[in-house]
Amino acid sequence: MKILVTGSSGFIAGYLVEELLNHGHQVVGIDNYSKYGKVVKSYDHHPNYTFVEGDVKNVELMKTLITDCDQIIAGAAIIGGISLFHELAYDLLAENERITAATFDSALWAFKNKKLKKINVMSSSMVFESSSTFPTPEGEQLKCPPPLSTYGFQKLACEYFAKGAWEQYKMPFTIIRPFNCIGTGEKRAITDKEIMSGNVKLAMSHVVPDLVQKVLKGQDPLHILGDGQQIRHYTYGGDLARGIRLCAENPKALNEDFNLSTPASTTVLELAEVIWKKINPHKPFRTVSDNPFKYDVQKRVPDIQKAKAILGFNADTSLSTALDEIIPWVKEQITLGGI
Repeated sequence: MKILVTGSSGFIAGYLVEELLNHGHQVVGIDNYSKYGKVVKSYDHHPNYTFVEGDVKNVELMKTLITDCDQIIAGAAIIGGISLFHELAYDLLAENERITAATFDSALWAFKNKKLKKINVMSSSMVFESSSTFPTPEGEQLKCPPPLSTYGFQKLACEYFAKGAWEQYKMPFTIIRPFNCIGTGEKRAITDKEIMSGNVKLAMSHVVPDLVQKVLKGQDPLHILGDGQQIRHYTYGGDLARGIRLCAENPKALNEDFNLSTPASTTVLELAEVIWKKINPHKPFRTVSDNPFKYDVQKRVPDIQKAKAILGFNADTSLSTALDEIIPWVKEQITLGGI
């Protein structure tokens, strides 16, 4: 199968493209390097991978790339951690809507005129931002209040794009909701504004690289946002990539939505302690709480039974195992100035 992956130089895509290539698919990637600048990927010269530097909002360019593709995985977006929701509240809504509309315009053209069979929409667990139902099942986004953050609201809008394209044009879709992806590849974004967290600049991508870089830089006590009782499901990027591939490959995924996540709940404080003990095994663990950001969801616990039942998907890489990969990578990035 030939698959167009938008945002192919991004964090999750770094795992996804490799996963698709390893399972015999041809991949066309497009990215404008807007988040990290130019990056080098291990698969850049793979014979079944074609990369184009370009903007997904360029519909004519997208049409040339999607012409002979069987599916598209729509991953391009402005995306970041909790702090980015506040720094780029308008851009997260407006620019991502432009990206989404251009992606669907291109996909609909290819569905009607070429060989495209389906669009796979990369949504987010943030569509459940206002939910009070735990574990949160697929379908809850239609029952709970809408997300409060512009990012969560726009991700919900992506799902409605898929719904509308099916209702009007009968273009099949799969909606994919990753939960708290962790892994290597997250650096400080070009657009990040410097914010201090204690004596160390906040790594504005996500909590895992932020805490790792603080501990590696010797911060003691360790600064965390809020009281540390926020619950997350930290899911390894390699596991998520496998789940996304299964969504693309499995015919039973047509017109379905899936939560992709590890089953393990972890508080931020528990995460911080695991990281601390891996880096500072002989030092007492001490923390101090900083004021949290406005849209810091306190509890995010997914129901994962649907993905398991239909796709046979399990995210089985433990947090400890993932951190053994992430910590050395972050250490190298500190040396290189990437974090």
